[in-house]
Amino acid sequence: MSISRAFARKLPSLITLRLRAMKWFFTGVPAVGQFNFGDLRRLSPVSRDYGYDRGQPVDRYYIERFLETHAKDVRGRVLEIGDNEYTMKFGGGRVTRSDVLHVTPDNPKATFVGDLTDAPQIPSSTFDSIVLTQTLCLIYDLERAVATLHRILKPGGVMLVTVPGVVMVPTGTTWAPTWHWSFTEHSLGRLLSEAFGEDVQVSVYGNILAAISFLEGLCAGELEALELDHADPNYPVTITARVKKFMPEP
Repeated sequence: MSISRAFARKLPSLITLRLRAMKWFFTGVPAVGQFNFGDLRRLSPVSRDYGYDRGQPVDRYYIERFLETHAKDVRGRVLEIGDNEYTMKFGGGRVTRSDVLHVTPDNPKATFVGDLTDAPQIPSSTFDSIVLTQTLCLIYDLERAVATLHRILKPGGVMLVTVPGVVMVPTGTTWAPTWHWSFTEHSLGRLLSEAFGEDVQVSVYGNILAAISFLEGLCAGELEALELDHADPNYPVTITARVKKFMPEP
């Protein structure tokens, strides 16, 4: 066989390799079969503790960034779920009274005990601010819970909400029996708008790298700020909403 014929037979393969190299060069996207999985080629995550055992979880980075952005809304009489850590961290001297709702009476910080779906013991139009982080995912009857939140928030008051989007579902843990939902930007917006009206501002935090890192259990400190702060709504790690209750005309 002549050299020219041998080269002609190899030419399609050489062209394919050349095209793959050009695609990588111009787009940064590896060709099929060329992706380097590295540490991702595993059937179990790095951590099943959301990254707490390595540092600050990726979703907590987004939650605290959102609360910091709207810190001025944490003021007056404030209700938080479980404890008042975020109330005091972001409200500080603007808080005149801090209340905590917990589902069971064994929490010494709780000033109210009960379930948001049935809470007649919480008086109406009471709170200037409600800090509701990662709570709605644990409540099956969302409409009743949101109706309660609308009832207990003062007219003109603000509720700061965060919910999970892309997330590991904690099966086999104490949270498993009550973990019911993950959300999208549209589902959270519709849920809250139906109760509160138009003054609902929904935002999405996360991107493909942040989502993969969060699912693997890596912590926020293992990513650069520019990587965390890049927003791609197709991969929502954390979805947030600032909700203001309508103030009736005098």
